[in-house]
Amino acid sequence: MGAVMIPGGVLAFDAGNSKTDVALVAADGSVLGTARGGGFEPQNIGAAAAVAGLEPLVIAAAASAGLQVGDVPLVQQVSACLANADLRIEEEWLAAAFESYGWGESVYVTNDTFALLRAGVDEPRGVAVVCGAGINCAGLLPDGRTARFPALGKLSGDWGGGQQLAEEAIWAAARADDGRGPATALVTALTAHYGVPSFAALLEGFHFGDIPSPRKLEAAPVLFHVAAGGDAVATAIVRYQAEEIVAMATVALRQLDLLDDPVPVVLGGGVLTAGHPLLVETVAHLLSEAAPKAIPRVIDVPPVVGAALLGLDHTAASPSAQAALRAAFASPSAA
Repeated sequence: MGAVMIPGGVLAFDAGNSKTDVALVAADGSVLGTARGGGFEPQNIGAAAAVAGLEPLVIAAAASAGLQVGDVPLVQQVSACLANADLRIEEEWLAAAFESYGWGESVYVTNDTFALLRAGVDEPRGVAVVCGAGINCAGLLPDGRTARFPALGKLSGDWGGGQQLAEEAIWAAARADDGRGPATALVTALTAHYGVPSFAALLEGFHFGDIPSPRKLEAAPVLFHVAAGGDAVATAIVRYQAEEIVAMATVALRQLDLLDDPVPVVLGGGVLTAGHPLLVETVAHLLSEAAPKAIPRVIDVPPVVGAALLGLDHTAASPSAQAALRAAFASPSAA
């Protein structure tokens, strides 16, 4: 089939730092085609170049549905949930780049945290905190009101995520090793994990590049393992992460006047979906104190589902279409 438009169709993007998922969805919620590619980094290469990198994925998703991308819009709605679209001006730049390709009659661009949120709720109402490599939070109401954070790292007051936790674990171990800080089992655990004879050798390995810098992230799972054993220093770091997660969720709930409502708080991202009991249980406990009616939900479903659901929200699709979409991604053959 050549270039035709799918009436009421949605072209959904969940573009993260490490991978990008694209889904072509019909008005009835059926998944017509999917594609997966690499990370999305407009902050490094610019909005236009980043969106250009998505074009092969759109072509591939359309081809898997027996369609071609041409001069006719492919769908009614493009729904793009994008990592590094942290500020509204960035969303505007990216939306303009998407519009230039004419893939949809209408374009909606937002941060990828909203994809996680929508994937975890039955209607566009709730709050989500993603704690993966970094941390972010977003809230949404059916009338379109949102709550959000700049999510620029330490610059905008953020604390947490795998990278931050790894750095804190190494920092605490370094201070324990030389006597500036309290003793912690992180010293021996990290030394053993990286296979070096001493903590000094570990620091030298990172400093001189003998241990590649990306391997610092491996310190985060070690931190949780040590904390699970009752180590006071590691436990304090994990508790602080829980406090930050709850702080973001509570502020978003307050901004949307939802603190007193039974509303979902969706928790996602690698750090939270790893299921570390100390972190998840501490988050649940602190959230019950700060927002007693909030309903925490840890989910691990493809966020592209949320991006597609946001698209169906914009096309006023029926609840049955949304249910069909969820069912399609729940099947073993889903992307």
